[in-house]
Amino acid sequence: MPTLRALRATLVVLTLFGLGTSSLPSEPHLAPAAAYLPRLVAEGGAPAAALLSRDTSSVRRATYRSTGPGIRLADRFRAGSITKTFVATVVLQLAGEHRLQLSDTVDSQLPGLVRGHRNDGRRITLRALLTHTSGLYDYAAAPDAHPVSAVAAIRAAVAHRPTNTTGSYSYSNTNYVLLGMIVQRVTGHSYAAEIGHRIIEPLHLTGTSLPGARTGLPAPHGRGYSRDPADGTLRDVTVLDPRTAGAAGELISTLADLNRFYAALLGGRLLPPAQLSTLLNTVTTHGVYGMGIYPQKLSCGSTVWGHNGHIAGSYVRTAATRDGRHTLTFRINTDTLTEATLEPALLEAEFCPAGQNRHRIS
Repeated sequence: MPTLRALRATLVVLTLFGLGTSSLPSEPHLAPAAAYLPRLVAEGGAPAAALLSRDTSSVRRATYRSTGPGIRLADRFRAGSITKTFVATVVLQLAGEHRLQLSDTVDSQLPGLVRGHRNDGRRITLRALLTHTSGLYDYAAAPDAHPVSAVAAIRAAVAHRPTNTTGSYSYSNTNYVLLGMIVQRVTGHSYAAEIGHRIIEPLHLTGTSLPGARTGLPAPHGRGYSRDPADGTLRDVTVLDPRTAGAAGELISTLADLNRFYAALLGGRLLPPAQLSTLLNTVTTHGVYGMGIYPQKLSCGSTVWGHNGHIAGSYVRTAATRDGRHTLTFRINTDTLTEATLEPALLEAEFCPAGQNRHRIS
């Protein structure tokens, strides 16, 4: 799965305690995936987990469940690489307005920035950035790389040779940092401002923000933890500098806002049909990735669309049906899910008809 490299922060050891559950008082029906929440804690190593499911095509409208202490429905949390779907949506909107073309090269927008060590912005298109087929090295993978500006991130990336040939899929946060810079070049406004007035405000995403240099989370919020690989202790990483993530992963949001965003995007409220079709086209990556969004085919034959977000102290995943009518977002308050099979099992429990998913609660 696409991930964003964990960011450094001041670390404090926390001891786990207790388990609990909560739900929306108006909703008596359990989300099918809710049974997996205790396993995210017991087997996945998360201090706490929560999910919000919404299905406008059935009687069950919305269900919230949580397991573990200190995690609530209204909490703001860091959404990591889900930022990429927001950025890609803005870029496709600008393409629909004929303010840029996906065939534009990076160099035509940001002259001379991507050069050196066999990197050449004259040969990389915006389409390649959106689909992670640029070949650019992922700046977040560089040892001890913690750039606090977009330019510094790009310089860290082009100090390395391309990871593969242009045209091959290779997930790189560098691509979306460049797209954020290009949005500003085209519009005269930061990508955060464009996301604000194009997406956040029209959809009334009141819990969603792009923090810039602000190191804390807006209220209400819980805590975020990273597990020390050496001794397994949990360290508080709630406060961090989000500028290292930038347009690749700085978004802060809520469970409800992420469900609303993906429902609106896939439902055609944010992009005209031609641009939405382009966003979801995975031909270039042989079915792996569209533009800021990716499909996941489940064992029952259904395919869900969405993205995950991985940043220090937080892991979140949103998935939705192609029409956006059925959405699910789950999160844990740490950046490491130690049992990888739990995520696909949870998605299958939610989106596959009863009796058709191969995963079972055991």
